[in-house]
Amino acid sequence: MGVIVQKFGGTSVGTTERIMRVADRIISYRQQGHDMVIVVSAMGKSTDVLINMAKEISAQPSARELDMLVTTGEQVSIAMLAMALQQKGCDAVSLTGWQAGITTESVHGKARIEKIGNDRIRNHLAQGRVVIVAGFQGISAEGEITTLGRGGSDTTAVALAASLGADKCEIFTDVSGVFTADPRVVKSAQKLNSISYDEMLELANLGAGVLHPRSVEVAKKFGVRLVVRSSFTDEEGTYVEEAANMETGRVVSGVAHDEDVAKITVAGMAAKVGTLSRLFNTLADAKVNVDIIIQSSYESDETNISFSVSSDELPKALETLAANKEQLGYREILHVKDLAKVSIVGAGMISNPGVAAQMFRQLADVGIPIKMVSTSDIKVSCVVPEEYTELAVRTLHTAFGLDVEETAVVHGL
Repeated sequence: MGVIVQKFGGTSVGTTERIMRVADRIISYRQQGHDMVIVVSAMGKSTDVLINMAKEISAQPSARELDMLVTTGEQVSIAMLAMALQQKGCDAVSLTGWQAGITTESVHGKARIEKIGNDRIRNHLAQGRVVIVAGFQGISAEGEITTLGRGGSDTTAVALAASLGADKCEIFTDVSGVFTADPRVVKSAQKLNSISYDEMLELANLGAGVLHPRSVEVAKKFGVRLVVRSSFTDEEGTYVEEAANMETGRVVSGVAHDEDVAKITVAGMAAKVGTLSRLFNTLADAKVNVDIIIQSSYESDETNISFSVSSDELPKALETLAANKEQLGYREILHVKDLAKVSIVGAGMISNPGVAAQMFRQLADVGIPIKMVSTSDIKVSCVVPEEYTELAVRTLHTAFGLDVEETAVVHGL
C-alpha cells in the first residue's frame, strides 16, 4: 500500500468529538496498510476569531504578525488530532508547516509554496507513524512564518501528495462532493461522480467554494488523484481527474455563482495604442484584481472601458483611479454595485456550438438582464443584477439537464 494524503477542514475538526471521529476514520485506513499523511485546518471558525481579535487591536495589523497569530489555529488542531490517535493506540506525530519542510516565497498572507523537503515526513512514515501536518502555512527562505491565504490547507494537502507521490489526496469537507450547483440554491443539484481538472478549476474560480483554485492547479500540474468527500459519511465522493468522454458526456457540468461583483466603467479615455495597458497596469500596481473586461468606442477618438471587480475591492479600485486621473486621462468614472456573476462550466462546450446562445436565451426568457459577458472554451459567465442570482442559477441548471443524476462510475479505493 502507498501513501494517502487526507485533508480535514475546520468543520470536520470543529469539536473534540469530531476530532475523535476523524481519528477513527484515519485508523480504518491505517489498518488497511496505507501510510497516512493528514492535513488539518484550524478548528471551526477559530481563524476568524483570531483575525477579529487582531482587528480589535489594530485596524490594519502587520501582515507578519497576523501570520504569526493565525498559524496558531492549525497548531491546536494538529496537536489535538495527534493526541486523539495516540489515545486510540495509533502512533502519530504532529508537524507545523515549517517542521514538515514547506518552504514558501517571502510573502505574508498569500504566499505560494516553492518546495517541500519531505525527509522528516518520510522518516516518520518509515517508523509507522501517522503524520499530521498543519495546513495553510510554511516558512520563507528568511525563516519567516508565512500563510498561503484562506483555503490554503487544500493547497498544502495537494502539494504534499505531489511531493510524496501519494496514491491519492482526499479532501474531507462538510459536503459529500462537488455538486452541479450550490444545493442551498438548487434543491435538485446532483453530486458529480467525476469532473475534469479544468472544469473544477473554472468552478472554483467562479464561486464554487468546495476546493481552493490553487489546489486544483497543483493537482493538474502534477497529476494528483484528487477526491472530494464528506467527513460525516462513508459516501463515495467526487473524483477530480483528467477529462474523459468529452464528446459523449454532458455539455455543461455545473452552474456556479458569485454574489460579490461590482462593475466599473472608465468613460472618455483616449482611443489609442497603450490606453488599456496604462489603465490595467495602474490597477495591477495597486493589487486590484480585475475580472471581465469590455471595451466600447462610440467616437473615433474616445473609448469606454468597463470591467468587473469583487465588491470588497471596489473602494480601492475607485480610489486608485481617482488618484491617477491625470495620468489616465479619462472623463468620468461610473460604477454599479449589487451585481452577481452566474456561470456555466463544461468541457463539452468545446465540441458543441451554440451553448452561449442557449444560455442568453434562457436568461432572456425569464426576464434577466445581462450586464457583462465573458467566455472561454469551457465556460460562459454573465454578470446580472444580484436580485436575479438564484433565478438565473435554477433556470440554467434545469435548461442544461443538470436536474437529473448522472450515471455512476465506480472508481474504487
